[in-house]
Amino acid sequence: MPHDGPHHHHDHAPDDPSFASRSAIGARALRELLEEAGVLAPGEVARQVERMDTITPALGAQVVARAWVDPAFKARLLADGSAAVREFGVEMGATPLHVVENTDTIHNMIVCTLCSCYPKPLLGIPPDWYKSFEYRSRAVREPRVVLAEFGVRLSDSMAVRVHDSTADLRYLVLPRRPAGTDGWDEARLAEIVSRDCMIGTALPNA
Repeated sequence: MPHDGPHHHHDHAPDDPSFASRSAIGARALRELLEEAGVLAPGEVARQVERMDTITPALGAQVVARAWVDPAFKARLLADGSAAVREFGVEMGATPLHVVENTDTIHNMIVCTLCSCYPKPLLGIPPDWYKSFEYRSRAVREPRVVLAEFGVRLSDSMAVRVHDSTADLRYLVLPRRPAGTDGWDEARLAEIVSRDCMIGTALPNA
């Protein structure tokens, strides 16, 4: 199970309520200083938060559906995820997006073991279970068991690769296109791609 690159996270446990409270106070103070210095426009942080709240996994599902029907786009997506999703108007910023493809022999699963790094520009806010200590620890130690609890039961011949997102790199799973979807257009295909499919804890079902 690969762990790609070092983490750059705080040493405190993010599940600690006191840590969350101190972080909120620090973040507010930093925001006010930046606004006073003219680095941030007043209300810019709030506008960015509101924008993030409008992003849903449907955007990522559209990317997956395009990759299923367009081999050239799929090749671009796997070669440079950040550049490919820019075709959908998505900017990953300074954090690269690496797309990993599920195949007949490999199943990929995404986790962030020390925090909750996640491709938010594509999927929006991560689910609570993704941020939980239980998932962050068990996904690495016993991925098949965790997948089974999500209803994904894989054969022993299927390799499971767990990818650890960091502050420097984000992952997205490109799930396998299910049988029985020949002739479907992109819109219909996107409807069967859930958020969990793109994390690797679910499979699209036609």
